[in-house]
Amino acid sequence: MFGFLKNKLKEAISKFSKKVEEEAKPIEETKIEEVREEPVKIIEEKLEVKEEISEKQPEIKEEVVEEEFKEEIKEKKGFFGIFKKKKEEFKEEKPEIKQEKQEIKEEKGFFSKITQKLTTKTIDEKKFNELFEDLELVLLENNVALEVVDKIKEDLKLDLVDVPLKGNIEDLVRNFLKQSLEKILKESDFDLVNEIKNKENKPYVIVFAGINGSGKTTTTAKIARLCQDNKLSVVLGAADSFRSAAVEQLEEWGNRLKAKVIKNKYGSDPASICFDTISYAKSHGIDVVLLDTAGRQHSNKNLMEEMKKIIKVAKPDLKIFIGESIVGNDSIFQSQEFNKSIGIDGVILTKSDVDEKGGAIISISYVIQKPIIYLGSGQNLNDLEKFNKDKIIKGLGF
Repeated sequence: MFGFLKNKLKEAISKFSKKVEEEAKPIEETKIEEVREEPVKIIEEKLEVKEEISEKQPEIKEEVVEEEFKEEIKEKKGFFGIFKKKKEEFKEEKPEIKQEKQEIKEEKGFFSKITQKLTTKTIDEKKFNELFEDLELVLLENNVALEVVDKIKEDLKLDLVDVPLKGNIEDLVRNFLKQSLEKILKESDFDLVNEIKNKENKPYVIVFAGINGSGKTTTTAKIARLCQDNKLSVVLGAADSFRSAAVEQLEEWGNRLKAKVIKNKYGSDPASICFDTISYAKSHGIDVVLLDTAGRQHSNKNLMEEMKKIIKVAKPDLKIFIGESIVGNDSIFQSQEFNKSIGIDGVILTKSDVDEKGGAIISISYVIQKPIIYLGSGQNLNDLEKFNKDKIIKGLGF
């Protein structure tokens, strides 16, 4: 899965990143460290204390001198000159205090002026749009829907345009693209088995819709096996009364599953077959009804009207669109049309194991705002995998 897209995406990211780095304009930021505000404050307070001590020192010394020599001053007037000299000596600041004050002043000046010059890069919107074209082409070539490409573009634009680009540009782009894909891929906590078991009034009815060849009948059988593995009884409704051999195909799966198949002759009203299947389930205490409908081209209005009639009669608990992963945008468009007509609840994409591009898996949930419930792979009854967003992201190389 995703082998082709993974490699192409890696190349495109690298190419895009290099162009961004080459075309981005260098800018210089002046950054003043916030942590320096506190040292400056402490130094200023320290300086004030030192100055206060220095100013008070002569007064203290003067009192000591006067107390020590006051008797001599009284007796010897001539000694007053000596006292005056000593007093002036004490007024002079000690050399070590003067030196410390000078160092503090210099330190204060250093911290108040220090700044950091940072050279970063930035890219404007016009240049971004030009550079994104290569990445856009890779996504479109791998069946990623245009709506999803636009979403990725807008996400990257918010992260890259007119903002400082620091560090490794390619790492930034990969990280931002991964974040965008995580938002695009719609993952649901829907648990089919729990939903069935929690329904009070049985049976739980599921209708499968999609075009011919998408794998509806095989997927119907896979869901039947999933139910049986969880101790749930099932009955199959062969509501595809148009396609030749469709009933026989479902009967073959029914035999392998040892499950009852309700059918009618070809050309019968498919809505009535659905009604008969649900009635059988009710009368026999069956847990789950699985209705395999005819493949209807989304462009055929008459067949889509018939599908609406089936929904009206069956009143299903769950409407699942079955699409082929490998047909890419065709599957996405089909899902949109079916959603408009019958309001689908979820998606199962088949042949995901051979889908090297993966555009449908990435896009379909975002476009129709419905979750992918399962991914189908292979023809065996157990080849059904619950959709896992993290596994998809990892498969894309992130």
